[in-house]
Amino acid sequence: MGVSPARSASDDGAAARFQGSLTLLPALFGALAIGLSLELPGVGGGVDPDGLFAALQPLREFPSWHQIRRRRNGSAHGGNMDRRRFILGSSGALTGGLLLPGIFNAASGEGLPAGAVASGILDALPGKQPLIKRSFRPPNYETPVSFYRHAFTPNDAFYVRWHTQVPEIARAQWRLRISGPGVKSEREFTYEALRRKFKTTEVAAVNQCSGNRRGFFSPHVPGVQWGYGAMGNAVWSGVRLKDVLEDAGLSAGALEVVGNGAEAPALSGPDFVKSLPMWKALDPETLIAFEMNGEPLPTWNGFPARLVVPGWTATYWIKAVVELTVSDKPFDGFWMKTAYRVPKGMFGASGFESQDTEQNSPITAIKVNSLVVDPEPGAVLERGKRAEVLGIAWDGGSGIRGVEVSLDGGATWRDAKLGRDLGRYSWRQWRFAIKPEQAGAMTLMARARARDGSTQVNALIHNPAGYHHNVVQKVDYHVA
Repeated sequence: MGVSPARSASDDGAAARFQGSLTLLPALFGALAIGLSLELPGVGGGVDPDGLFAALQPLREFPSWHQIRRRRNGSAHGGNMDRRRFILGSSGALTGGLLLPGIFNAASGEGLPAGAVASGILDALPGKQPLIKRSFRPPNYETPVSFYRHAFTPNDAFYVRWHTQVPEIARAQWRLRISGPGVKSEREFTYEALRRKFKTTEVAAVNQCSGNRRGFFSPHVPGVQWGYGAMGNAVWSGVRLKDVLEDAGLSAGALEVVGNGAEAPALSGPDFVKSLPMWKALDPETLIAFEMNGEPLPTWNGFPARLVVPGWTATYWIKAVVELTVSDKPFDGFWMKTAYRVPKGMFGASGFESQDTEQNSPITAIKVNSLVVDPEPGAVLERGKRAEVLGIAWDGGSGIRGVEVSLDGGATWRDAKLGRDLGRYSWRQWRFAIKPEQAGAMTLMARARARDGSTQVNALIHNPAGYHHNVVQKVDYHVA
């Protein structure tokens, strides 16, 4: 029998506080659901952040379970953790304890909850420029709109979205396993073997969190209260998922590809695992990517490899991917069957029939949208002087046909000038010249049209999880 490492009084105290705090968990299940960013389709109502903060404070004061376990076991890793470790202390805010984002920090900006506005501050993660902090644990940071002046979002300004801990994996130790009843032969690749065996390709694509702009929902809904910046545009480079799957041989019954990343499940939550329909997995532009904008993926954005699923929201872009299971039946994990869903038919067909139910469907394709980047809202414009408005527009892959601007509340619209087309999954920059002649308030509206005929909506399509906010933007300026 092995000898247990010595235990200190502080360890015993931490464990006692941990055990005592467990008695709070049943009463706080709803809070944990929101705090873990579960984004349930049936959750409604509001949350009192101050009340939740007070109730959950005991859970924040003890060391994480991983810390206690390491002290007792004398090891930093256990079980299948030998190939990965986790970033636990970035900016003095990230730990491996209970993960409660969306409660202690929300969003900032016009139209957001007052408490969220106060807590939405700029903060720099290691290797990143200052981003807008939305939650401490796990790290959820959005990109300031000013960075969208670039055609491609700089890697060090790209938004950060995690559901649990951020894994830090040595490239030499990383493996990707291909298995499941839908393949004829299992495969396992090292980083170098995967890159050496398959042809490298690239795609320019917007990566957008499903809940982008959730903070502007009225009435507000639970979840991370994102403003405009839970998205970015990049050139992604890697190998085709199609090539890798076909190398393993696909059976006739292959239905879905289930992706799992290296991030560990939360203490009381499910592992973050998602699936793709076969048609999307076999799309030649769906990648296992190693680089963004010509550089290796940052750890915050999925190093050493992640799925890139152009046109679909980022929930499917599994970061630090380590396992792909080809299934012959619909995957029934929590993050597919319960979370990230919308009422069926509310936004059209999902394109993921094996995951549809009579009540709801998974959120899939990005909806057409646009954003005014410069001048920023509230800017003072000089009367009689020409100014140029810069913006971006994007959709789920049909491409942008045009952007229209109105200066009279939507009574009349004029075409903006489109920038270079960087690919159907990329956003497209646009410009519009104005010369305000009258002093006082001025409101500018912008709306995008996609090549598939879809346009931005005039009124919010409210849904319980706060997805697909693509209302025509109104930007207020002051002319002096």
